[in-house]
Amino acid sequence: MWLKLFFLLLYFLVLFILARFFEAIVWYETGFFATQLVDPVALSFKKLKTILECRGLGYSGLLEKKDVRELVEKSGDLMEGELYSALKEEEASESVSSTNFSGEMHFYELVEDTKDGIWLVQVIANDRSPLMGNVHWEKMVKKVSRFGIRTGTFNCSSDPRYCRRRGWVRSTLIMSVPQTSTSKGKVMLKEYGGRKIETEHIFKWITAHAASRIKTIFKSEHLKEEWNKSYQYRVKIYLFANLDQPPAFFSALSVKFTGRVEFIFVNVENWDNKSHITELGIYKTPSYILRTPEGIYSYGNNTGEFISLRAMDSFLRSLQPEVNDLFVLSLVLVNLMAWMDLFITQGATIKRFVVLISTLGTYNSLLIISWLPVLGFLQLPYLDSFYEYSLKLFRYSNTTTLASWVRADWMFYSSHPALFLSTYLGHGLLIDYFEKKRRHNNNSEEINANNLEWLSSLWDWYTSYLFHPITSFQHFPFDSDWDEDPDLFLERLAFPDLWLHPLIPTDYIKNLPIWRFSCLGGHSEEKMMELSQSESDSDSECRYVPSRSREISEDEQSTLQNPCEGESLCNAEACSCAKARSYGSSSATEDMEPDWSVWPVGVLHCTECVVCLENFKNGCLLMGLPCGHVFHQNCIVMWLVGGRHCCPVCRWASYKKKKPYTHHQLLSNHSPS
Repeated sequence: MWLKLFFLLLYFLVLFILARFFEAIVWYETGFFATQLVDPVALSFKKLKTILECRGLGYSGLLEKKDVRELVEKSGDLMEGELYSALKEEEASESVSSTNFSGEMHFYELVEDTKDGIWLVQVIANDRSPLMGNVHWEKMVKKVSRFGIRTGTFNCSSDPRYCRRRGWVRSTLIMSVPQTSTSKGKVMLKEYGGRKIETEHIFKWITAHAASRIKTIFKSEHLKEEWNKSYQYRVKIYLFANLDQPPAFFSALSVKFTGRVEFIFVNVENWDNKSHITELGIYKTPSYILRTPEGIYSYGNNTGEFISLRAMDSFLRSLQPEVNDLFVLSLVLVNLMAWMDLFITQGATIKRFVVLISTLGTYNSLLIISWLPVLGFLQLPYLDSFYEYSLKLFRYSNTTTLASWVRADWMFYSSHPALFLSTYLGHGLLIDYFEKKRRHNNNSEEINANNLEWLSSLWDWYTSYLFHPITSFQHFPFDSDWDEDPDLFLERLAFPDLWLHPLIPTDYIKNLPIWRFSCLGGHSEEKMMELSQSESDSDSECRYVPSRSREISEDEQSTLQNPCEGESLCNAEACSCAKARSYGSSSATEDMEPDWSVWPVGVLHCTECVVCLENFKNGCLLMGLPCGHVFHQNCIVMWLVGGRHCCPVCRWASYKKKKPYTHHQLLSNHSPS
């Protein structure tokens, strides 16, 4: 998880650097920055109207360019970034969806039960034509959707009883606005009573009702009283402007942040003396001033702080976030981090997606489970101080220049989703390349597996888990106090030819001990003769090496010198050993004594592989089984992979640990009964 978190932070750093690179390119080509102010005089009449539509100001009665330009100047400073965003939004002719209500419950659930939004609903009476035609309605929907106003159509033919109860006997327009300034307050429905059905007139009616929720100050005395009042809200935002009513985006935000931020409109149109504003630290109008317990913040001086709904919405969300905002942010980050598994995982393509689905399910489940106690923790009444200090930390951190850059980058990449996805894909492919190169240097075999091989191994593991679950989780070596495994006893009771053999994964083979057979230096002729004489007394040689940490007594040492007197001991322990080496007639390699010190503890000393019936040669690879018998690596691997998961000598299961023999057991088995 930490690796994926590191890659995600690295990706965010790449996005930040890439955004600065794009700003440098724009500055090089045009000579302007996004935060540079634009003179409205240099703009065309069409661009000025586009700015007014994005800010939500009506211009139906303004016929000259001068009047339109003055209205733009009165609503706030215009930056290059806002102009670019407005023109791009105007060019993008995206169709906005509108809801069709099916009845009373559907209408109540979406409109009357929604406390933090504005709805505009066209009611079509029985056997009547709609108030607005399809062309005008689509235009109206597109215009109000810029400010977060949702739209819908209620046809009384679907629920005539509800229309009669409401008094909707003719086609009309219904607007839903929260009635109080508290969160989750009541909702009031207002009906359009005008005769003109033009889009501009209806939009003025909407903005007028939305602006009525905002506290408006006309006199300086009231401003001073409001400014010094012990306010209920922790955050207030003031608009000082020479306008008849606040812009539509300002009114829409007041509904969206009900209960979190208080919006106040100060109309300075008839103020002759503006010294009261100067005393408060406000030196120009129009101004958007944020008043917090920590101080005063002038909105519009940093990067990305445009006079638009989207920019101010992201700014206020960062200052006064809801729990839902934090949950959505954590959900996005967790899923971005989980998708990194698609590139980190190496091997077959199907394996990548299976691991990805597993990671997505795990991470999202853990996220939801971890949020449940947090929500319960925040509901405790004595945690108000903790909540206030958390918001204070948010306000301190999100009014910095770095936070304004992050918000500007978020708006840029969210408006260009193709660029965001392409950079994420490119970042993931780079991770995949370096991860594949790293594992290739480590000689990892999983990167060469194809889809069929991986699916076959997955099916083997799954069926083995179902039919033989104990062996699926046992890895050699492991500690066990049982001398006999009851599973092995049950398997031996079954008829192998009448029952299906359990599917056992071959992963345990890689955990079996492997070492290289080596011989010591040459011996003298006298010693070689002694060895030849001592080995001719028995047909096989099998010596068990006890633990090195255990001291050997004199009696045990004498016993170890002649471990196989006769065949009774070998038969008792099912020990198949190589025949005695003929030091006088064998090759030079066989004339040397094997180096038993490199052999793992707990294996039987043998010099012949019973699978191929050949002696061990100097330098060959050997592999031991849990029962203690030793074979050529290639021989025993071919034996085990072929489905025979047992020792060729004693038939002990090759995936089950066997209790190692002590030297006292060897003596007791050797003694006559």
